[in-house]
This record gives sequence, C-alpha cells and structure tokens, in this order.
Amino acid sequence: MSSYCGKYAEELIKNATYIGSPGKGILAADESTGTIGKRFASINVENIEENRRTYRELLFCTPGALQYLSGVILFEETLFQKTKEGKPFVEILKEGGVLPGIKVDSGVVPLAGTNGETTTQGHDDLAKRCKKYYEAGARFAKWRAVLKIGPTEPSQLSIDQNAQGLARYAIICQENGLVPIVEPEILVDGSHSIDVCADVTERVLAACYKALNDQHVLLEGTLLKPNMVTPGSDAPKVSNETIAKYTITALQRTVPPAVPAIVFLSGGQSEEEATLNLNAMNKFQGKKPWSLSFSFGRALQQSTLKAWAGKEENVEKARAALLARCKANSEATLGSYTGDAAGGEGVSESLHVKDYKY
Repeated sequence: MSSYCGKYAEELIKNATYIGSPGKGILAADESTGTIGKRFASINVENIEENRRTYRELLFCTPGALQYLSGVILFEETLFQKTKEGKPFVEILKEGGVLPGIKVDSGVVPLAGTNGETTTQGHDDLAKRCKKYYEAGARFAKWRAVLKIGPTEPSQLSIDQNAQGLARYAIICQENGLVPIVEPEILVDGSHSIDVCADVTERVLAACYKALNDQHVLLEGTLLKPNMVTPGSDAPKVSNETIAKYTITALQRTVPPAVPAIVFLSGGQSEEEATLNLNAMNKFQGKKPWSLSFSFGRALQQSTLKAWAGKEENVEKARAALLARCKANSEATLGSYTGDAAGGEGVSESLHVKDYKY
C-alpha cells in the first residue's frame, strides 16, 4: 500500500480540495482556554465560558464573512457550543459552506537531549478523539509542531521527531475521516537572515514529507500549514516580493504536487503584512501546483478583538473589522488585493510574541 485507501479516501480528497478553493481560506479560532485568556486580558474581558462563546458567535455570525472562508478551526469546547438562540456553531458553519475543523494536539513538551527544543504531545487517545470529533461534525484537524532557529537549532533530532509526530497524527486522522493539516511552524524569533530561514524550512519540509510517505499518508487528502520564509524578527525587513520568491522556491523544492493546498500561518506578522505577503505569492510568476491560501488566527482576529473590547455595543464595529480582513485575504489568494483594508485600526501592528505557545 503506497498510501491510505480506506473508506474515507474519496471524502478526504474532496474536503482537502474544497478547503483550498481559490478565494477562500481558514479562520483559526482554536485558541486554547489559556491562550484566549491572554487575548481577553488585553481588552479587560474575563475569561469565562460565556464570554468565549459570545466572542466566537460574533466571529461565526458576521454577515458576509463565511463566503470568504472554507474552514474554521475550533477548540474542543467551541465544537460543542451553540449560539445564544441555541443553534450549534457547527450547523452555522456548514450552512455557510464552511467545514468545521478541530485542534487535536495537546501542546508541546521539552525534547530530552536538546537545547530547549520541543515535541508535540497528544497521540495516545487521538484515534478515539478523532472518531468523536467526526461524529460531532468536524471534517479536518490541526496539529502544530514547533521548531526554532538558533546557533545549533533546529537539531536533526528535533526535525525528525516532529516530522514523525506530524506523520503519525496525519494517518490517524485519515483513518477516522479527518483531513490533517500538517503544521511544522519554524518560529520567527531571532536575528537570522531570510537565507537561513529558507535553508531550515527546506530541511524541515523535506523531513515531513519523507515521514508522511513512510506512514502511507494520502497526500491528496492533506493540507500543509507552514511558516512563510522571512528574516528573523530581529533582522532587517525585506520586501513582500522577496518573501514570496523565497517561500515559493522552498515549497517547490519540498512539497509534492499531490498536496492540494498550502494554507500559511501568519506567525506574528501584522494583519496587513500577512495579507500583502500572501498576495505577493499569488502574483508570483512560477510553478505553483498547489493553491496558496491562509489559515490565520491573530492576523484575522486582532483588529476585531480590539474593536469588540467585550462590549455589546461594539459588535457591529468588530464584525466590520473581521469582514474587511476576510475579504482582503480572499483577494490575496487570487493575487488581487490592492491594499484597501490597510486603513483599519491596528492592522499594521506587529503581533509577534517571542516563543509563542498556545
């Protein structure tokens, strides 16, 4: 058997292809209870379930936003929540043509024998949880591996362990009907050059696809969620076009054309910066056998969160901010964004958090 060919194979291919539809992308709303607490603290909102439910309802029920989305990643709590009128969020999303997804990893732990590197946990009961999530309406999943660039990092041990962990997660998801998003995030922390980031990105992605093939993962039923290739957070900036060229070159060298779509993480870029870089990639002239889209969390939500500030009277203002960012990123997937959302409040603020965990 060269790759998974079980009962979900056709459904996996169909759903992965749909998520990568041009003009659409993913809203990552899968912040853990602890992470959403940090976001709420920044706007002086108490981190209780009702506030989390209210905020997610604001996002999912924004008129016009779902037309720009093909998927929304949820945290487990949110998968089972409902609107204040009692309608499950999963139904709201499906009626809007959006596939519900679910974060399934359990966070990172130190990797013994390394200089502070990590591996991701959550495999033990993964099959059982995936089966439950599929029954609840989820159709894709996300698992985040985290690597860092340093004087001797990432180590080969870290690259191999994280690649193998992602591949094992991916095949377990597919056996239970969920399209796996493979997310090997190389943190932007540091003063390294874009060339160093490109080298590390190529080595990490090559290891991931070797592991995915070893585990017989059906690549046509997967998505890749990588970092863009950029200089380190403490290094001089480069142009959007330079980031596009380096990123696409790294992907051309490592990602098989069987993969239907690449959905970038924003990695602490400002909302506008992430959109401009995605737009530049889709305008880039070169071989791109996969659709290039987005799976943004902070870069879709930050201005919305600030506009809302936990107040009912701000809901419409917050929804206008979200709609503007969804539309801008939809246009960026087509290479047609002209910068008309650049005037929004806070859209150019850096969202970088050193050693980001969630």
